[in-house]
Amino acid sequence: MSFSSEVKAELARQNDSKRHCQLAELAALETLAPDHAHLAEKRMTLAKRLFGEVTQEELRARISEQMIQHREQLLKRSCCKRAFLRGAFLASGSISDPQKSYHFEIVCQQPQQAQLLQELLVSFELDAKIVQRKKYHIVYLKEGAQIVDALNVMGAYVALMNLENVRILKEMRGSVNRIVNCETANINKVVGAAYRQVEDIRYIQSRIGLDELPPSLREMALLRLEYPDTSLKDLGELCDPPVGKSGVNHRLRKLAELAKKLGR
Repeated sequence: MSFSSEVKAELARQNDSKRHCQLAELAALETLAPDHAHLAEKRMTLAKRLFGEVTQEELRARISEQMIQHREQLLKRSCCKRAFLRGAFLASGSISDPQKSYHFEIVCQQPQQAQLLQELLVSFELDAKIVQRKKYHIVYLKEGAQIVDALNVMGAYVALMNLENVRILKEMRGSVNRIVNCETANINKVVGAAYRQVEDIRYIQSRIGLDELPPSLREMALLRLEYPDTSLKDLGELCDPPVGKSGVNHRLRKLAELAKKLGR
């Protein structure tokens, strides 16, 4: 199974409990891929929850009616924006194999659809761009970090972790190649420790979110994510106020202990 298919399989299992989110996701599925057979089960599951037993024609009429009545409210909530983006990606999105390149896109038939998706992605601080490819309008992201954030927005947390693992390994390999004067054993030790630290932090992020951490641990978690190959000494100097190497080590140990308690 391709990475893109894995993401879609994970997203297809997502089930919002809120009616407005269900309507937003169903609206995206109907707008971008009204006739795709492989989405029939997901579409009809949402339709039954929202409207009961309806035919395809009745479904489209009901969605159109709901969108006209609630257009102003439909995509105001952050949760509904996330649901709409999830539906849009299920309908016509794809992600390249992260082992080869970083590319996320959603294909649209109409320029208005692409503009809407771009606005929604930008509302989550994602630098989405639009390009025309033949008769289609493509909304895309190219940076690995941006794609990770997009997966988080849509709720594809397993895929997010898999992509982060690839990104971290790539970054670590690049760092190791640049540090030509270091002893191999020391490099492996530093890289391994940093890799585990980032893994612990990402696990905490996926389970409870970093905002739930005490200020000192949240600061350290964010710094380690931003500077995965920085030494403990340099990491401490980035803190506000700065802390020593032992202080940095203590905070990272606390994060590791928390990740273990959460089941890592």
